[in-house]
Amino acid sequence: MKKIVSLNLSFVLLLLCGCAEFQENKDTRFLLDTVVTLTAACDSETLDGAFELCGNYEKLLSRTIEGSEVYALNNSDGFIEVSDDTLEIIQKSLYYADLSNGRFDITIYPVSSLWDFNNQLIPSRDEIAEALKNVDYQSIEIDGNKINLNGKQIDLGGIAKGYIADRLSEYFKEMEVSEGIIDLGGNLVVFGDRDYTVGIKQPFSDDLAATLKVRNKTVVTSGTYERYIPADIKLYHHILDPETGYAVDSDLASATIISNSSFDADALSTVCILLGLDKAKEIIENTADTEAVFIDNYGKLHYTSGLLLKDGVFTLK
Repeated sequence: MKKIVSLNLSFVLLLLCGCAEFQENKDTRFLLDTVVTLTAACDSETLDGAFELCGNYEKLLSRTIEGSEVYALNNSDGFIEVSDDTLEIIQKSLYYADLSNGRFDITIYPVSSLWDFNNQLIPSRDEIAEALKNVDYQSIEIDGNKINLNGKQIDLGGIAKGYIADRLSEYFKEMEVSEGIIDLGGNLVVFGDRDYTVGIKQPFSDDLAATLKVRNKTVVTSGTYERYIPADIKLYHHILDPETGYAVDSDLASATIISNSSFDADALSTVCILLGLDKAKEIIENTADTEAVFIDNYGKLHYTSGLLLKDGVFTLK
């Protein structure tokens, strides 16, 4: 039997069609600043353990929770010793910063904190210019497990959920859970001996642009339509260019990454929007076990060479 999963970006809506072939538990809670839904062939205690793991990572990586390692880093003027988890996420962030020639930059926080997409407030040019002085990922120093931001402040929102999704996958495997769905509000992992059909949303529409059939994969989408402020003929979306402090001027409206690693897919989905279609395709084509579906600003689909499209359904070759 096939299950259908509709990917709706700011959160992922799971539509499980037909009768389940295994005894499953499902729960939804608000964690990691998003709606987290976990569905797995396990007992309630095992599912609670997965949510507890999410909560532990939130306490570790949140920039707003006092006592978190990210909070400590952002409020320190020297080296801070961090856990292996935080270290790995920051190291991977720096890798993607280099890969994108600085366009993916976790020190963008002083700028991103100025933009209020909930209340539709646009910061002034002077505010942005002042905040940009404190954006520079190359200022980050690492010495073993000690990190010094040198006065910069970081936000791991563009990569941390992918890391956590992979850790949840490992947890379920250790608990010998055979099948399930991990949904971290736009970061999706499906595992087990069945196919799932994921719906890829048409930007700025309730319609689906296509569907994707996958098994034992992660699917992560970033889009310029997730959070934005319309202003005259300009659209100020939440994927910011660290050079200008404004929404990146990209020819892509969305990027959906299919991979074995949610950690990498999370960062790559944003990197692709930041770099635009041509460079994004080049990067994905040169990344092992990774494919992508792109939708440009005119609503046209583009995809990498490891995918087949037939009757609106993508499958892996």
